[in-house]
Amino acid sequence: MNDEQELTISADPALLDLDVIHGFLAQSYWARGIPRELVERSIRNSLCFGIYLEGRQVGFARVITDYATFGYVGDVFVLEDYRGRGLSKRLMTAIMAHPDLAGLRRWHLVTADAHGLYRQNGFQPLSAPERHMEINVPKPYGL
Repeated sequence: MNDEQELTISADPALLDLDVIHGFLAQSYWARGIPRELVERSIRNSLCFGIYLEGRQVGFARVITDYATFGYVGDVFVLEDYRGRGLSKRLMTAIMAHPDLAGLRRWHLVTADAHGLYRQNGFQPLSAPERHMEINVPKPYGL
């Protein structure tokens, strides 16, 4: 990215490029093999953010939320060719500043490799992991 490229971060669902989003997620370590229909449904039921350079989508994240008390940040990515430019930091800043998410009392996410990024936005390891429970379905899409 250079100073002349137009960068936009938007929560407008009309701008989302499903081909880009599904293409990345279907190859990701956390959603490998996910069917396109599930990606579409997850987008419909979440507050989604896209990163656009010159109108082309190069990144994505979604927040699963009740818009009052809780938000789960998931499916965060920047396409490989656009990494190392601070785009994920800008994306997380936009998410945390979004007015529809103001005042949430609990944020949650799961990551295997981006702890440093999320720490910059206040995320920490679970303060009371013994209070959290989960159902984890390994390889839910058969791959």
